[in-house]
Amino acid sequence: MHPTQDAISTKLSSSQRNFGIDLLRGFSILFVVIHHLAMSFRLPLQPSLAGEFLSKRIINGISFNGYESVFLFFVLSGFLIAQRCLQTYGELSAINWRQFYRQRFSRIFPLLALLLVVLSLMHLFGVDGYVVQEKGQTLWRALLSALGLHLNWYEGQTTWLPAAWDVLWSLSIEEVFYLAFPLLCIVLPRRWLVAALLILAFSLPWTREAIVSNEIWKEKAYLPGMSAIAFGVLTALLAQIWKTSEQFARSIAVLGGIGLIAIYFFGSEVWKVIHGYSMLLLCLSACLLVFAAQRLAPRPRWGWQWLAKMGYLSYEIYLSHMFIVLSVCSAYRAYFGENMRWTFVVYVPVVVACLLFGALLERWISTPAMRYLRSRTLSK
Repeated sequence: MHPTQDAISTKLSSSQRNFGIDLLRGFSILFVVIHHLAMSFRLPLQPSLAGEFLSKRIINGISFNGYESVFLFFVLSGFLIAQRCLQTYGELSAINWRQFYRQRFSRIFPLLALLLVVLSLMHLFGVDGYVVQEKGQTLWRALLSALGLHLNWYEGQTTWLPAAWDVLWSLSIEEVFYLAFPLLCIVLPRRWLVAALLILAFSLPWTREAIVSNEIWKEKAYLPGMSAIAFGVLTALLAQIWKTSEQFARSIAVLGGIGLIAIYFFGSEVWKVIHGYSMLLLCLSACLLVFAAQRLAPRPRWGWQWLAKMGYLSYEIYLSHMFIVLSVCSAYRAYFGENMRWTFVVYVPVVVACLLFGALLERWISTPAMRYLRSRTLSK
């Protein structure tokens, strides 16, 4: 590996940010945070005073699209990783697989390791809400599933882990995909790689519907999530060779936005028409928005920078937000009991706290650890 290659790749990841794509990432993580806060056994919005002013459709659209938002993030992840490889190497077939794994490890592992240490300590000290205690589950097996990238399968075989553990199901899907990704790029000719990605992407409705006996595994199986990532990779490949006009890019952005609105706020109606193809519509809409954002490269807008910042910190926020959500839920119930009239008051403070906590983790843990690990690589 040439040191200059690693330096170029690191620079690309930090300096060529796209405000539109960061907004989409921010939108995704925002809806995940809200979903985890708005669950009926936590602090739902519908029974609050907000439910008297906002329609049930809006409340449900805001509150219950966390799963869909994870799939949106899968598409974004596939696009960004593939685009970064294309910018660094020119072609996916030229990817340096050792460098790819080192960079992925330096980005993902430090914060994941810290999270697992903290969760293990909270389990051992018996902190309510963090103890791994369901039938068939143990702390050591949960740790193995998280580090072995099969926590999603482990939950499917047992049941849900505590909430702060449970969020790691999507990381298992992502990282298994990226273990295979560089090797497939090297081994398969481009046309065969594209064909394989197309088959994987459009298999989404069937791979989800094929699982009928296990609701947890249906939500968290590998292939459906990988289908969404494949859509993102295909979008990056298309963006490399197809330079559209700005007018066309704006048109497909509108179509993508309509598709997302339909899934998020008219999901039941969409399901009645296209049934299991609704997640396919979600991924295709995300592809349109990502493709348009890449072409248009919108300038940062002051009123939306907080959301773009959430996108930039999406990994840190995703891994850490349940600590804030669970703490706020406990504090609210300690003060208000089961009176849900004021739950809407906590939503903005929770989002702000998640953003600030994510920024602290990025500044003091993620970035220093990533730079240290990459500098160690460069010095060898």
